[in-house]
Amino acid sequence: MEIRTPAELWNERYTEPFASYGTEPNDYLREVAERIPAGPVLCLAEGEGRNAVYLASRGHSVTAVDLSDVGLANARKLAARNGVTIDTVVADLTTFDFGEARWSGIISIWAHMPSAARPALHAACARALRSGGVFVLEAYTPRHLDRPGVGGPPVADALPTPAELRRDLAGLRLEHCREVDREITEGKYHHGPSTTVQVLAIKSPADAARQDSRDGERY
Repeated sequence: MEIRTPAELWNERYTEPFASYGTEPNDYLREVAERIPAGPVLCLAEGEGRNAVYLASRGHSVTAVDLSDVGLANARKLAARNGVTIDTVVADLTTFDFGEARWSGIISIWAHMPSAARPALHAACARALRSGGVFVLEAYTPRHLDRPGVGGPPVADALPTPAELRRDLAGLRLEHCREVDREITEGKYHHGPSTTVQVLAIKSPADAARQDSRDGERY
């Protein structure tokens, strides 16, 4: 039996009629977008680009990262259709170089990762935010498994809880870290009553100073 890589599986999905998750931005991202300071924004597991295009239309310089070159090709087409440009990078988030104090915003919408990979990923996001930068996340939670057939990974290990995210993001100031039940309508694959966790986290100047201090201790 042929075993396909995650990139191959996502490429297959994104060859379906555009767009698998719709062309409108995520509802929670739209709710908190005004909290993202001016400057460059990084969108994780961005797929076909709906959130990246929305943020570019708000004036941000946006970089979209995804495993799927097919999805990102669709993202560039969506950007052109909307009169904006975005940068795209084909990469695995576990090896992607986030940089240090680089981004005004990092967006993680449905960027579901195995539990073993999440702490390092979120630590990298915290380091990569500029002072005052904002981390935005929405993900399905384990309770969502009680709602089969409406979207999200079918395994609990890929679904974070609010408690896990509070632990992972302890270096940031959390304004939202809440589990919500809400109706989602995002294309073919996210459609119906859902249980999600929503996070809005901010890197304050004090957070940035503590990070600089820890970095200095390593030299």
